[in-house]
Amino acid sequence: MKTTRYFEEQVLRKRRYLKREWCERALVHPEHTEVQNDGRVRYWVYLREIRGHLRVVTLADGETIHKAFPDRDFEVTG
Repeated sequence: MKTTRYFEEQVLRKRRYLKREWCERALVHPEHTEVQNDGRVRYWVYLREIRGHLRVVTLADGETIHKAFPDRDFEVTG
């Protein structure tokens, strides 16, 4: 799994409960994806472990993880 320095030094430090395998699951089996205006890609996956959705944001390559956090407001529209 490829990650940014930001993910390793900031995200995992602040959200110690996050597991790398959850982030990988989001990339492999996303419930929904979106491309941001800056080219980064958002992936959402429902996790029973957190009783909600996890949003994982990658760089434009779609595989280098930059951010991950629970998204309590996730809702597929349209």
